[in-house]
Amino acid sequence: MVSIPSEGGVERSLLSWLDGVGWETHGLDGGRGASVLDDAYERDSHEVAYWNLLAEQVVALNEEVTEDNVDKFISSLRRDLDTEHLMDGNREFHQLLAKGKKFSVQRGKGATDTVIVDLIDHDNPENNRFHAVNQFSVSRETTIRPDVSLFVNGIPLVTMELKSLAQDNDWHDAVSDLQDYEDDAPRLFIPGLFNVAADTMELRYGAMGAPKEFYEPWNDAPEEFEDDNAMKQGVKALCNPGTLLDLVKHFVFYERRAGGDAKIIPRYSQYYAVNRILDRVHEGVHKRGLIWHTQGSGKSFTMLYAAENLLSRPTVARNPQVFVIVDTDKLNSQMRNQLANLSLERWTEAESIDHLQRLIEEGSSQLVLTTIQKFEDVDPDVQGNDEVILMSDEAHRFMEADLGSRIKAAFTNYSHFGFTGTPVREGERPEDRNTFDEFSPEGEKYLHRYSVKQGIDDGLILPVYFTLRHEMEWDIDEAGLDEEFEQEFRGMTTDEKREFIKENVTSRTMAELEPRVDRAVAEIDTHYNEHLLPNGWKGMVVTPSRRSAAMYGERLREQMGEEAVEVLYTSTKDDSDLIKQFHTDSEERNSIVGDFKEEENPQLLVVHNMLLTGFDAPILKTIYLDRNLKNHNLLQAIARTNRPAAGKENGEIVDFQGVFENIDEALDYDDETKAYAARDKDELYEELVEQVERAMDIFDGIDKDDTQEATYEAIERVSTHPERREFKQNFRRLQNLYEAVAPDGRLVSEGIERDYKWLSRIHVAFKRTTSGNDDPEKEMREKTREIINKHVDIPEIKRDFPTYKLGKEYLEDVEELDNPSVKAAQVAHATREHLHPRENQNPRYKRLSERVTDIVERWQGEEMSDPKAVEALKSVEEEVLSVKNKSEKGTREAAEFAIYTHLTEETPDAIESDEQAEQVAEEIVSQFRERVDRSYAGWKTNQQTIAEIERILLDVLVVEYDLGHLIKDSDGFVDATRDYLIQNHG
Repeated sequence: MVSIPSEGGVERSLLSWLDGVGWETHGLDGGRGASVLDDAYERDSHEVAYWNLLAEQVVALNEEVTEDNVDKFISSLRRDLDTEHLMDGNREFHQLLAKGKKFSVQRGKGATDTVIVDLIDHDNPENNRFHAVNQFSVSRETTIRPDVSLFVNGIPLVTMELKSLAQDNDWHDAVSDLQDYEDDAPRLFIPGLFNVAADTMELRYGAMGAPKEFYEPWNDAPEEFEDDNAMKQGVKALCNPGTLLDLVKHFVFYERRAGGDAKIIPRYSQYYAVNRILDRVHEGVHKRGLIWHTQGSGKSFTMLYAAENLLSRPTVARNPQVFVIVDTDKLNSQMRNQLANLSLERWTEAESIDHLQRLIEEGSSQLVLTTIQKFEDVDPDVQGNDEVILMSDEAHRFMEADLGSRIKAAFTNYSHFGFTGTPVREGERPEDRNTFDEFSPEGEKYLHRYSVKQGIDDGLILPVYFTLRHEMEWDIDEAGLDEEFEQEFRGMTTDEKREFIKENVTSRTMAELEPRVDRAVAEIDTHYNEHLLPNGWKGMVVTPSRRSAAMYGERLREQMGEEAVEVLYTSTKDDSDLIKQFHTDSEERNSIVGDFKEEENPQLLVVHNMLLTGFDAPILKTIYLDRNLKNHNLLQAIARTNRPAAGKENGEIVDFQGVFENIDEALDYDDETKAYAARDKDELYEELVEQVERAMDIFDGIDKDDTQEATYEAIERVSTHPERREFKQNFRRLQNLYEAVAPDGRLVSEGIERDYKWLSRIHVAFKRTTSGNDDPEKEMREKTREIINKHVDIPEIKRDFPTYKLGKEYLEDVEELDNPSVKAAQVAHATREHLHPRENQNPRYKRLSERVTDIVERWQGEEMSDPKAVEALKSVEEEVLSVKNKSEKGTREAAEFAIYTHLTEETPDAIESDEQAEQVAEEIVSQFRERVDRSYAGWKTNQQTIAEIERILLDVLVVEYDLGHLIKDSDGFVDATRDYLIQNHG
């Protein structure tokens, strides 16, 4: 027997899954399940709850409610649903669900007591009644009938609308229906926790009143709910009774917003991360953990959910003091505003260093928001609460040496959780910083992970494309350059000249050359006008220095107009006029950034350091990157472009520095830690102590006090040979060691921090005396730049690079690969990404794709070395570009070119000549354009389109050219031609 796929089939499957996780289900037989409960509990069609069932449960769960007074309680509860505003009513009713409802109970002699009546037993879930029914209808001014409804003790908590892809509907249509239901029968949704919209393949959930873009998937599950069927897993993991009650009790926020309040419920990554933190604190075995969630996944809310749960669940922590630590005033302001707009009760902000110390000493059980900088002068060992839990935002930046040590000195007993989207594993030396070592117990990489791939899959972030523009043609007048350099610096020895060039003609020097900036600006102007402006997107230029930012700013304003371009940095009185012209203060920058986020000028921002972290502007599509970023800094920059917006398919990096080569390092956090990088921290601490003593010995006999005499004497000593070289070398090593060891409480308690700060101040003064404004080396650098500018020209940027997509498969694979073969993997995946959407556009693409597969299989089978694989894949890339260029530059359009290529290269014996192939291809495309309607969405898959294409091929091949044998061609000419026509006209 054949059953036609329909919404009813989706409905029955979903009910069966709910039945398997503990719900009493009605409707599995295909009938109207709600009628069973309607009859059993005498519900009128205009009621939204099973009041008689709730009355039974309230009496069973509460000693103070009896058969005599339950009707009075239920009458009072019904009035709580009488509200004109859905969100206000939902907020108030949620308090009743989570904390119970006040009720006056009559005592003897006319006395009354106020008691709290529980609607749900959160401590003993098995005492509740869980019903899942289909076709629950509510009739008021109009009638609504959601597909599946979930009731706890007769109260509707979840409303589900289901669609069938086989009936040409999907979850987007389900959301629209749910939003209509909220308008037509808001009373049903006042007690609701969330809604579910699903179709044959996908499930989304969203809070009451949520717009469609806030309906999200639930794509993770504990082991007991794991299933290969993603939708089934989502239903079981999200809607099982235990998770549902946990969400009701502990994971609902209400946020005040300008356009109207919003209900906030967690994403699955937030929910599972918070529960990992709670389990770790409760178990008490380890006192730290790393929450590694990609940028844009809502780490701030994860921290606040964790804080609220720690403060409200005595079974986890008895009476904790929770600190949320951020590292900038801007993040502090953002978090403060977030807290002020949420429904949290027990929190305060540390307003100063002294206030922070008082809060630590008092130890009150509350959330304390503070910047890390406020720990600077907090005294050691002032902890007043023996249950302190720290949560550090952007944990990779938390590891500032001195301040991190101050935190460790202030608290003697605490748990510490780091939150970051970009953990640091910089370099392979023992002194290099490592977020994993700082926050993860031995043998653990992270406590919870939400990856870039997951973010892309879930639609929270977009893939990012890298377009390479880093190779330029340089026309250099070598003879003139050499002659002028020799003339200008004739007083220096050859070795001195060589050393000066090595130290001062750097990549930054080259990036500031006028011809190079001119060429890059021309490229940016063209790219912006062709790719961003027509679609309303905006861009950002990231430069290696403030000087280069000013150079870009001047030139881009000439090209695009002053209103369209803003340059953001601060300058000082010592800066050149070039730099000073673009100085902005904090208020000006806030105004510019606010305008940038809207659909108005500026269209382009030019920055050096600013806005590379914590800046969210979905309208930003492209970063023009002319700064050599690495590791977490590179990932932070990428994340500026990957925020979703309507119509935005991806972010983009136009790379003028070749930083794409750093991507493997930036993403490679999963390799085994090298043996020499896993040295015991005590060893590094001992080495640091020795290095401090060695540096201090240079100043033996000099007072270490705050006087002019002492500082003067110290600088005099290190300004002469050999102390000068010894101090420079020792201090560089000392900095590296201090960064590796800090934060560590011993640095404060043992006086190491004090000595290091003294040495640091002497180092600053020493550098200032040798590199002041009248420094001859500075003048030499300026003169060198002028000489190079005069003798260098850049007529062209190399453009024939493929565009590399940082998509989900590529990122996933790069993270799993070992470093030696990452280069080959990059090229392989980028080439596949380039070919995949084009395979049906031209037969040559298909053959090239097969070559890529063959190369990769031979490489992975160790039949081909990494370098050879890279070269082979690069040759394929060149052919891909060649096909594309021929198609674009030729007289034939793409579909004609594809059909012509197929006839001449795939079936040459089936035609009389190349000229005939050209005529056939032209006629097929001409008739396709005349006869096939392409004006509506879905034309490509419509059966009428396919049938009409087949009629066109019959008319052209059989009637006009007597090539009927191609219709029967075993090589699939008809199918291939249909693909060429559709794909090239998409």
